[in-house]
Amino acid sequence: MGEQALGKASSQAPPALQGKGSAKKPSAAKPESRLAMVRRARRINRELAEIYPYAHPELDFRNPFELLVATVLSAQTTDLRVNQTTPALFAAYPTPEDMAAAAPEHLEELIKPTGFFRAKSRSLLGLSQALRDNFGGEVPGRIEDLVTLPGVGRKTANVVLGNAFGVPGITVDTHFGRLVRRWKWTEQEDPEKVEAEICAIFPKSEWTMLSHRVVFHGRRICHARRPACGACPIAPLCPAYGEGETDPEKARKLLKYEKGGQPGQRLSPPPDYPGLPAPPLGTPVP
Repeated sequence: MGEQALGKASSQAPPALQGKGSAKKPSAAKPESRLAMVRRARRINRELAEIYPYAHPELDFRNPFELLVATVLSAQTTDLRVNQTTPALFAAYPTPEDMAAAAPEHLEELIKPTGFFRAKSRSLLGLSQALRDNFGGEVPGRIEDLVTLPGVGRKTANVVLGNAFGVPGITVDTHFGRLVRRWKWTEQEDPEKVEAEICAIFPKSEWTMLSHRVVFHGRRICHARRPACGACPIAPLCPAYGEGETDPEKARKLLKYEKGGQPGQRLSPPPDYPGLPAPPLGTPVP
């Protein structure tokens, strides 16, 4: 991206957040240098770390194989629906060897709630067979190996490496891509180009947790269609402030999951998660 990105300097807080300051819209900002953008991006990351100290992968899993399968299933659906579906799936097929031998129609029936179940079933059968035949029944810990598995791309590979093996990586899902463009960290649309540009901004040690924090913020506050700008703690650092609801009271009503007092997406969340566990499949959400 270089110095092409435009954004308000971090000192230019939105009028609604300036206390007794003027309610006038600030004048157009000067082009932001790359150095200023990097400083603002790193400050946003620090702020997000304070807002979401409990940020975590929102897929339930107990081992690398379960995380790999759950991530493949998460395409075009919510993590909640995946988490509600995988208990029965893993009870039936706990290992790659078990899943590789599954009858396709039974596997399809188990994962049907996640949508696109025929294509996902083919991917799960293919990756399980590949794990059995090529990797001794173990999920490999290298991205070069993971992306050879059916249905596994860089996004899925980075999720597994970062959360099952402790290998840092940026996970560019729809939430992450939307927010980093909204914050003017990149103008790229291609996930691999987004990943490369964001990796250049942050130390490698931050990549995995940055991914969780950004996704948490996108799901809870910075929504795609109607961001809760008036309830956003990082609004003073956001060049897109005002795209969503700026009235604090109205914005608070837009908050989701634990920020809105609702259950999260995991049936088995980490001990430090401050919200409610998600309900099992078929249970109405209060």
